[in-house]
Amino acid sequence: MTDLLSRPSAAFSGQDLIAEGPLVDVALTVRALPLDGMAPVLVFDRTTGGVIDLDLRGSTADVIRRLTERSQAESAASKSSAEAAKPSKGRGRPKLGVVAREVTLLPRHWEWLGEQPGGASQALRRLVEQARKAGDGADKDRSRQGVAYRFMQAMAGDLSGFEEASRALFAGDMARFERSVSGWPEDVRTFALRLARGEEDDS
Repeated sequence: MTDLLSRPSAAFSGQDLIAEGPLVDVALTVRALPLDGMAPVLVFDRTTGGVIDLDLRGSTADVIRRLTERSQAESAASKSSAEAAKPSKGRGRPKLGVVAREVTLLPRHWEWLGEQPGGASQALRRLVEQARKAGDGADKDRSRQGVAYRFMQAMAGDLSGFEEASRALFAGDMARFERSVSGWPEDVRTFALRLARGEEDDS
């Protein structure tokens, strides 16, 4: 997870994209705008597609201080969760990062593993690595789809074609997705397409 202040973000006023870049820059840009008479502003986290609630009261220093404190709190919580998830020390080869855990298999599975080059442990490690590599593409697709969908829910949930666009998105049918969003306001359409394709920040 990127540091909160540098997290890729985008701000929309109504259906218009008004700022994009690191969160601290987007927050300060929004803070400087004459918001009276403007459509409501939503700030999105590009890494999740979710809305980021910002407290823009006070001075520039106040805004940066609050974001810094929030970033530090998130970092501490993440570190605490990672520490709690660490396996307890036990058997294995700790210098190599190898951890011993119990695996329950049927006799035929143990028999097959025992016949593999390097024995059961090496065979299991190879199988896990192969499965991880095979699943990387699908995992990235699901992540991109989730990010785009959360943005679409917030910005386009009431627009014509939303349901069809959602179905096309999760089916991985980009041609149908592009057709479904073709009638949306330009900034919303372009941003949804960028998220669905996993494209980087344009700023």
